[in-house]
Amino acid sequence: MQGKTAFLFAGQGSQYVGMGKDLYGAFPEAARIFDRAEEVLGIELKKICFEGPEEALKATDISQPAIVTASIAAFEAFRSKSKAVPSFAAGLSLGEYSALIASGALAFDDGIRLIRKRGKLMEEASRKNPGGMAAVLELPAEKLKEICLQSGAEIANLNCPGQTVITGRVEAVNRAMELCSQAGAKRVIPLEVSGGFHSSLMAEAAAGLKTALDGVQIFKPAFPIIGNYTAQPQSEPEIIKDNLVNQVKGSVRWEESMRLILASGITDFYEFGPGKVLKGLMRRIDGNARVVNIEKSADIRAVDSSQ
Repeated sequence: MQGKTAFLFAGQGSQYVGMGKDLYGAFPEAARIFDRAEEVLGIELKKICFEGPEEALKATDISQPAIVTASIAAFEAFRSKSKAVPSFAAGLSLGEYSALIASGALAFDDGIRLIRKRGKLMEEASRKNPGGMAAVLELPAEKLKEICLQSGAEIANLNCPGQTVITGRVEAVNRAMELCSQAGAKRVIPLEVSGGFHSSLMAEAAAGLKTALDGVQIFKPAFPIIGNYTAQPQSEPEIIKDNLVNQVKGSVRWEESMRLILASGITDFYEFGPGKVLKGLMRRIDGNARVVNIEKSADIRAVDSSQ
């Protein structure tokens, strides 16, 4: 892709057994990232990513560093073949950490430790305050906000037109799901997650993350990162830290973030990491935007041959 681009990074839920294995064998840059993550964390991350079992990969404190490692491995392999520099970068929830690492705002070692800590904090908060999440399709935003007020549920993700994720206490989410169905939602899908992420139930996790972030140095990113919490460009280290803390317990404003990038005239995107979730969301936000997935060695070779 020629001209101005933006880089996007995958979020939680995009993991699958086998992710990164192809890249590991094809690009030494990718292999170094996986090897380093395993060394820093002291866990058999490659074995879990490449061979499973799926249950081990789904655990929040494993899936989060695994997805970021796979995403950065794809990014480093891509960077070995392409000189593309983005005008903006963004990551969906967890993917915001990948974007910060890719931009140089966060050192990989610090980032991967921080992500593992974040996963553990979220799991602990989930055990103390059980919660759930559900995707709501094709229900007007104003109606959904009314239902959240009525039920006690909260809005976790504003992903794209017609797709919103709700979160909160199990009973609140269940009640909201009933009300959404009654209000005419096309579909209401309970999500297979271990807690009510991006809700007030994560307040304790946010406090723990703030303490962890206090011990980490954040640098100015080489390119602006659109923060999930504000849906605005962020480049000041202290603001980045504050936004990461608020992101754990606040809404992910993905559609707004993408519309801000699109409004700047950018229509070409690279999506790094496992799966094609962000490409699917972009199709709903702006069907004219072009998203190229960078996940496997063939994807990078295709980019290389086009430049």
